[in-house]
Amino acid sequence: MTILLSLQGVSKRFGGLQALTKVTFDVPEGQIMGLLGPNGAGKTTLFNAINGVFPPEEGRIVFRDRDVTRMKPYDHARMGMARTHQIVRPLNELTVRENVMAGACFGHENHTLARAGEIADEVLEFVGLVARTDQLAGSLNVAQKKRLEMARALAARPYLLLLDEVLAGLNSTEIDGMIQTVLKIRERGVTILMIEHVMKAVMNVSDRIIVLDYGTQIAEGTPHEVANNPRVIEAYLGDPRLAETLMADSSLADSSMAKSSMAKSSMEEA
Repeated sequence: MTILLSLQGVSKRFGGLQALTKVTFDVPEGQIMGLLGPNGAGKTTLFNAINGVFPPEEGRIVFRDRDVTRMKPYDHARMGMARTHQIVRPLNELTVRENVMAGACFGHENHTLARAGEIADEVLEFVGLVARTDQLAGSLNVAQKKRLEMARALAARPYLLLLDEVLAGLNSTEIDGMIQTVLKIRERGVTILMIEHVMKAVMNVSDRIIVLDYGTQIAEGTPHEVANNPRVIEAYLGDPRLAETLMADSSLADSSMAKSSMAKSSMEEA
């Protein structure tokens, strides 16, 4: 098993706030790893540390056998790492196709504009946005902008794709469609690390799951193992006694975590 990404004791502080504490895990090549945790757990901070936005004060990040702990985001992109953002960031004054071309130009393959255009057409077909090719990115709805964000990242031809809540704000039909797209991306050989609050989705697509709470890694394992971990249930529901009760019935634990996640997502959307 080839390890594509390795985090070794990664810690991050912002002044007096300890945002991450000695987070350690490996992401094997070709897998989907889910990253879970309540709001404020440090998930997006971890993404920012991984791709060089806010380098950690302690620990090491190794990507494709290179220490990338102090490298900048553009260095990571050149090495084959790409990401989407929780709050979508399209280049609003450019067309959908031009947005995706930008991803192709600044990925690790360093394509010309002509080749970037060909890649953009291919990726837009793949994510279902080909009908929006010449439309300004700023005119897309939320679901379309999510797909555009993904398309721009895919155009960089990444080895590792970081997905930050690509399902947030989508309805059930859109969520099902996006899940199928994520699975097809993995079939293309792209390794995925994804943050998600839609519990049913991340449990269904992930090979393994990491759980953070207040910046501390509290669990790692298969979806079933994580869903039935008392520390995870307590982190989501806030009551250790309730966690013990739920552990007596694993199906109830799964259901309660899903309901907790859905409630959090609803409050965020509101």
